[in-house]
Amino acid sequence: MRKLTILFLTILIFSGMFYSCQTAETIQQDAYYVNGRDLYINHCQNCHGTKGEGLGELIPPLTDSVFMKTNKQKLACYIKNGVSEKLTVHGKVYEGKMEPLNLATIDLAQVIVYITNGFGHQQGMYTTEQVTTDLGNCK
Repeated sequence: MRKLTILFLTILIFSGMFYSCQTAETIQQDAYYVNGRDLYINHCQNCHGTKGEGLGELIPPLTDSVFMKTNKQKLACYIKNGVSEKLTVHGKVYEGKMEPLNLATIDLAQVIVYITNGFGHQQGMYTTEQVTTDLGNCK
C-alpha cells in the first residue's frame, strides 16, 4: 500500500510540473481551440463537415493548409460577412455563397483558432485584437 501511495504522489508531482511548464499563451490557445470546436460544431460543421472536408462541389474544404495560411487575415471577414467571391481551394474553384455569421469578436477568434489548428493545420494563436484589425481591413 505504501508503494502505491508513493507512486501516486510521484505521478502527481510530475504531472504538476508538466502542467506548470505550459505558457499562458499555450493555455489560452488550448481554451480558444476547445471553445472554437464547439462553435464550429454549432455554426460551421453542417456545411464544412466534421473533418473540414467540405461538401462536394458546393462548399470548399478547410483542409488546404496553403489556402488557410495565405488567407488567414481574411477568415474573420469571410465568417462575419459571408463569401460571395470565387475561392480556389485544393486547385478547385468554388463559386457558392457563404452566408454571414453574426458572431462576437471572441467567438470569431476561437473559431479561427480551431480551423487553423485543426484539420491538419498548426498556425498558432489568433487573438481578438487580430480579429478587430482584420475586420477593419475587409473589402
